[in-house]
Amino acid sequence: MAACLGLLLLGCGTEHTNFSGPISDWPTIGGNPEAQRFSILNQITPDNVGDLEVAWTYHTGDVSAGTDIHGATTFEATPIVVNDTMYFCTGYNRVIALDPETGQERWTYDPQVDLTGVYTPTCRGVAFWQERTTAAQAKACGKRIVSATLDARLFTVDAESGEPCGEFGEAGFVDLKANLGDLRLAEYYVTSAPLVINDLVVTNAFVKDGQRVDSPPGVIRAFDIRTGELRWAFDPVPPSMDGVTAEDALAGKNFTRGTAASWGNMSADVENGLIFLPMGGAQPDHYGGTERGQKDYFGTSVVTLDADTGMPVWHFQAVHHDIWDYDIAAQPVLFEHRGSRSGVITATKTGHIFLLDRTTGAPLFPVEERPVPKTFVEGEYTSPTQPFPTLPKPIHPQTLTEDDIWGLYPGDREACLQHFREMDYRGIFTPPAFNKATLQWPGLGGGVNWGSVSVNVRERIMIANTMRVPYTIKLIPRENAVELDGTDLVGANAQEGTPYVVIRGGFVSPNNTPCTAPPWGVLTAVDLDTGETLWEEPLGNLEELSPLGLGRVLDWGTPNTGGSLQTDTGLVFIGATLDGYFRAFDVHTGETLWEEKLPAPAQASPMTYRLNKDSKQYVVIAAGGHGPLAYAAKGPDKLGELLGDALVAFRLPD
Repeated sequence: MAACLGLLLLGCGTEHTNFSGPISDWPTIGGNPEAQRFSILNQITPDNVGDLEVAWTYHTGDVSAGTDIHGATTFEATPIVVNDTMYFCTGYNRVIALDPETGQERWTYDPQVDLTGVYTPTCRGVAFWQERTTAAQAKACGKRIVSATLDARLFTVDAESGEPCGEFGEAGFVDLKANLGDLRLAEYYVTSAPLVINDLVVTNAFVKDGQRVDSPPGVIRAFDIRTGELRWAFDPVPPSMDGVTAEDALAGKNFTRGTAASWGNMSADVENGLIFLPMGGAQPDHYGGTERGQKDYFGTSVVTLDADTGMPVWHFQAVHHDIWDYDIAAQPVLFEHRGSRSGVITATKTGHIFLLDRTTGAPLFPVEERPVPKTFVEGEYTSPTQPFPTLPKPIHPQTLTEDDIWGLYPGDREACLQHFREMDYRGIFTPPAFNKATLQWPGLGGGVNWGSVSVNVRERIMIANTMRVPYTIKLIPRENAVELDGTDLVGANAQEGTPYVVIRGGFVSPNNTPCTAPPWGVLTAVDLDTGETLWEEPLGNLEELSPLGLGRVLDWGTPNTGGSLQTDTGLVFIGATLDGYFRAFDVHTGETLWEEKLPAPAQASPMTYRLNKDSKQYVVIAAGGHGPLAYAAKGPDKLGELLGDALVAFRLPD
């Protein structure tokens, strides 16, 4: 009896919370400028992670299943924590500051964004900057939060008060539409966090897919963090063309149209003054022909810029003459290869992982140029080869056969098999076909999307989450497009300036279930030293989404978007799935150690922090859903069931 009482007083055998470990904040959306999404914190371990409980929940109020002026919202933000305050943005571009340990609101700032025409309101995060000296930091706007908007404005606010920094640009704002030329409604806007390096803030932007050959410029610009003055511009044109410089822009010249754009999060090597860009393809997406000209040069590449000048240092192209919308969405992640060579991870929608030398772009493992299918479309051309990494092995299946075609309901497989036989499919990189659907596998959503990968920097283990959902693509002669009815035009892109309209859709059964066998979402671990895959596990389950009630029984994985977080104790935290769970995995085995149902699915990336020696470690994730994914999963009538506005923090119990 005395022994039992002793155990009760000691916590009944439960591991005590460790207050002797390190403390750490989370100053950028990727945890550090290198975007490794790794924390040295060790209070939460594989032994006690099952005890995690909700510490606080904050609701933004910024959630909508869509209105007459904009689409359904997402909540993809990763908060930052710096100087004992948490900062993040909502899909409506409001910036919010909270107490990190209580979730109490300190201030909010609303830039009054115009959402008219925005496909899906999204803001993935904000950035932080402060003056070099304590005295300067104490002044108004000596510490700043930097963000950009869905109506293409860049702004800074005082980190202490949330008041706009009036000396930045014009009354606190820089107009990012300047020097872009003709813009259509909601054709150009910012969804990812600006990058702060030294005293510069660097911006990229989303350019609406597939609309026209002369799409808005994909220029990358750097502005003075104090004044908003344009310092340099990277106009992504090849060396054979004259790019537009910052001096040209200040003199009134517009940047080059139709160039590749970067819309995902950027990363940086601050010590060596390098910026890493994930670049999309030149426009439009599914037909290049001669209309693109030389603008493919930086398309679907990771591009490295000199942070002081904006001049390109090197670039590596993951897809040549991209006509699949395989743009690189994932934030480049920096790492140390075998502990001695600085590298950068380029994760792609194709499931190819390219490990490159950070300073030269040379592959760390051999990359082979292999023959790929040729186009039969008049006026188009395809690269005869595409780059394939030898290691790591692709983390998405590269081929489909009739044996892979699947169906959930009676008759589904037969219908899917018939559709498969009718399409043009010759393996990965089968080009879009003329008046005939092409099967695209991997699909245009990935593979790896904007959530990117995380790296355990001590053991050099990479974690990647992939989506395995096939798509179809069909080119229609422009003169025939007027004959399409409204149903056929769902997923259509105009591709103005080319001979073809494109129609994109999912490869699904008559009951709207995937025609390929599960898993439809996968979590993969890779040893970065050897390039070998360590393990692979389904990510998520269908739960209430399963029409047969099998979701909790069968781990089929779900389509997912968002990223992972790793900690020094060998934990991997990730939401991302449609089932609405937040999970912790063992980095060495892939075993699920903990899961908790969230108020809504978490199509976002988690973060963690511990403020002082008397504090607990918190793990935080945005649970707000993702409009397009929710639409695909439940349809328009039940879209709101998978959307929310919650920021949820977890910690160990008292």
